[in-house]
Amino acid sequence: MLAWLRDLSSRERRTMLACWGGWTLDGFDQQLYAYVVPTVIALWGISTGAAGTIGTVTVVTSSFGGWFAGALADRYGRVRVLQVAILWYSLVTFLCGFAQNFEQLFFLRALHGLGFGGEWATGAVLMGEVIRDKYRGRGVGFVQTGAAFGPGLAALVYAGLYAILPEAIAWRTLFWVGILPALLVLWIRRNIADSEAYQEQRRAAPSVGVSHLFAAFRGPYLWLTLKVSLMVMGAQGSVWAVQFWMPTYLRTVRHLSPSYTGLYVAVQMFGALIGFLIGAYCADWIGRRGTFMISAVATLIMVTVYIYVPVGDIGLLLLGIPLSASILMKFAPMGPYMTELYPTALRGTGQGFCYNAGRAIGSVFMTAIGFATAVMPLGSAIALFSGIAMVLMFVMLLVLPETHGRAIAGLEDKNLPPEPVAEPGGMRA
Repeated sequence: MLAWLRDLSSRERRTMLACWGGWTLDGFDQQLYAYVVPTVIALWGISTGAAGTIGTVTVVTSSFGGWFAGALADRYGRVRVLQVAILWYSLVTFLCGFAQNFEQLFFLRALHGLGFGGEWATGAVLMGEVIRDKYRGRGVGFVQTGAAFGPGLAALVYAGLYAILPEAIAWRTLFWVGILPALLVLWIRRNIADSEAYQEQRRAAPSVGVSHLFAAFRGPYLWLTLKVSLMVMGAQGSVWAVQFWMPTYLRTVRHLSPSYTGLYVAVQMFGALIGFLIGAYCADWIGRRGTFMISAVATLIMVTVYIYVPVGDIGLLLLGIPLSASILMKFAPMGPYMTELYPTALRGTGQGFCYNAGRAIGSVFMTAIGFATAVMPLGSAIALFSGIAMVLMFVMLLVLPETHGRAIAGLEDKNLPPEPVAEPGGMRA
C-alpha cells in the first residue's frame, strides 16, 4: 500500500510534508472553537444560534480568504502565499484567547477565516502541481489526513486543559496554544519551492492583474465554477452539520463530561484518518467522482445510525469511527479533482474560489442547526441538515465530469492521455 511513497522524488515528499503540516495545524486551529462553544454559551449567556453564527462567519470569510489567496498565488507564487496564510491564522487564533465578549470573538474569528481559507487553497494547488499524475489522488489524499490529525490533536489538548484548569481559563489557553503553527513557516521557507508548472506559466504570462480574480467566471469556466462550488457546498455542509455540533451534542444530549467529549471526538478523528486513506486509494482506483458518491451514500446511512439507533456510550464511541470515515473520505480526492479541472494559469483562483465559497455557503448549516433546535432536538437537526447537504452534493456530481487520469501541464505522464479540453459546462471535449 505504501510502496508508491518510495517512488516519489525528494521534492514531492518535502512538499507533501509541508502541506501535511499546514493542514494538520489548520485543522487544529479551526476545530478549537467547536470545543469552547458550551463554555462561551455559559459564560456570556449567548444562545446556540449566536454561537453558531461565530462558527459560520469564520467560514464565510474563509471564502474570501481562499479566493483572494488563490489569485495571489497565481501572481506571487504558491509557497509565498502559503506562508502568509499560516502566519495569519496562527496569530489571530492566539488573539482569540483575549476576547472579552461575543462581539470581539465574532470579529477575531472572522479575521481567522481569511487565513484559514487561504492556507487550504494555496496548499492544495501546490500539492496538485508537484505530485505526478498517477500518484496525485493518493498524494493529496495522504496530505489530507492532516485534517484528521489536527482536530484529533485539538480534542486531546482540549481534554487535557479542561481537566487541569478552571473552565473560564482553559478555553482561553486553548486559543493561545494556536500560535504554534507559525513555527512551520520557518521550515517551509528553507525547504519548499514553487512547482515547475507554475514557474513555466509565470514565464509565459508574467502579468496577472486584479481582473484575474474573476477569471474562473469567464467563458467555458463559468458553469463549471458554479457547479463545483455547489458540490463542495454539499460536501462541506455535512461536515459542519456533524463535526461542529458533535461536541455540543455529546455534552448536552448524551451528557458526557468535557474529558469524555474530547475522547469521543478524538476517536472520531481516528475514523476520519481511515476515511482519508480510503478516499485516497479509491480516488486513484475507481475515480474521483465515484469516491464522492460512495461517501455521500455512506454519510446518509451512518448519520442516521449514529443519531437514532439506541446504543450505550461504548457503542457510540465505536460508531464514531465509521461515521467520520464516511463523512470525510470525500475530501481526499477534492483537491486533485479541482486541480485537474482548471488550467495552471487560473488554477489558484478557480480552485480557491470553488472550495472556499462552497465551504462558506455550506457553513450556513451550522447556524441553521443552531436555530432549528428551537423546534426539534439537536440530534434530529444534525440528521436533517446533513441529509440535505448530501443530496445536494450527489445531484451536482451527476452533471460534473470525471477527471481521473487527466494530466497537468508541465507534469504529464507519458502513459496517460493528454489533458482534455474543457467545453462550456465543464464537460470533456
